[in-house]
Amino acid sequence: MEGDHITTLSTPVMVVDVDVVKRNAEKMREHWTKLGVTLRPHMKTHKTLSCIVVSTLAEAGFYADHGYDDILYAYSVPFDKVERCAVLAERLSLFQVLLDHRDALEQLRKRPLTDGRVWHIWLKLDCDNGRAGVLHSEPEALRLAQDISESEGVELMGVYAHCGNTYGCRGAEQIRAVARETTTLVLQFMEKLKAVGISCKSSIGSTPSCSQPISDMAKLSEVHPGNYVFFDVQQSVIGSCGLEDVAVRVLSRVIGHSPHRNQLLLDCGWSALSLDGAGKLPTGYAVIEGHPDLRLLSMTQEHGRVEPLSGQLDYSRYPLGTLLTIIPYHACATAMMHSVYYVHSGGRLVGKWTPTRGW
Repeated sequence: MEGDHITTLSTPVMVVDVDVVKRNAEKMREHWTKLGVTLRPHMKTHKTLSCIVVSTLAEAGFYADHGYDDILYAYSVPFDKVERCAVLAERLSLFQVLLDHRDALEQLRKRPLTDGRVWHIWLKLDCDNGRAGVLHSEPEALRLAQDISESEGVELMGVYAHCGNTYGCRGAEQIRAVARETTTLVLQFMEKLKAVGISCKSSIGSTPSCSQPISDMAKLSEVHPGNYVFFDVQQSVIGSCGLEDVAVRVLSRVIGHSPHRNQLLLDCGWSALSLDGAGKLPTGYAVIEGHPDLRLLSMTQEHGRVEPLSGQLDYSRYPLGTLLTIIPYHACATAMMHSVYYVHSGGRLVGKWTPTRGW
């Protein structure tokens, strides 16, 4: 397998350009190192082997098994998973959880850790981002932070905000406006904490905001982007990257001609790509690389329907078996559809990555 060209792979298949991954990762690392801010990568996208952020306990266990010892489970503590969290907290040097409600704090209090350990907690703050979190302007946010800091058996590690509303942006200027607002609100909240004698870390994230940062983000303790190692069409539309920065492709083959519908049939359905993006791109559900005149119109579970943007298809250009390279709309969703990622350099296979799965 190693050394073979990616065109020899059976389709549909997800391939990852390791050189682009390394370039994206190094660029992000260098940028935040220069600013003196800790980069805590979110592993939800690539899920394969620093300090890290995860969104499932399956991911946390996977990375713990591979030597990672500073893990933040950045998902409001699920009550049915407190015991699993406790096992990791008692095993690792620094397993951290996140909460945004005092009932979650009470659940952790009910399960004290052994051997003198304490729960390391981040407070999730909603800075008008429309995601999880206690609203920054509510008095309850400060009261909850105080309760955490004053409780036995727990320690307030920091304040965590995710500017997910950057995903509605178009262009660097809009991204930076959201990043500026989120950063300002987090730093203002940190001043409120300081005024009542609480000192802890601050962190914000999202790939768009960390790819188009503002100067005040240098005042933060950490940032937590995730998608940036792979990037995708969505990120290019938002303004985080260019299509040349996208490391992921799904390879698919033409398996049918439908002249009566002026369409091609592909072996790539939503089970290989996902339906994320809802087909709202000018080119449909994705970008077909090298074929700007084609649109991925629709998908069933195992089939994709492709049509021209205008005019009639020239079927002689797409004989059955033709390999098409699809750039996914959302790499995180596409990656979830594949049990193996085939890794290549310059089109030649160098190995494969097996992601973790589950919650």
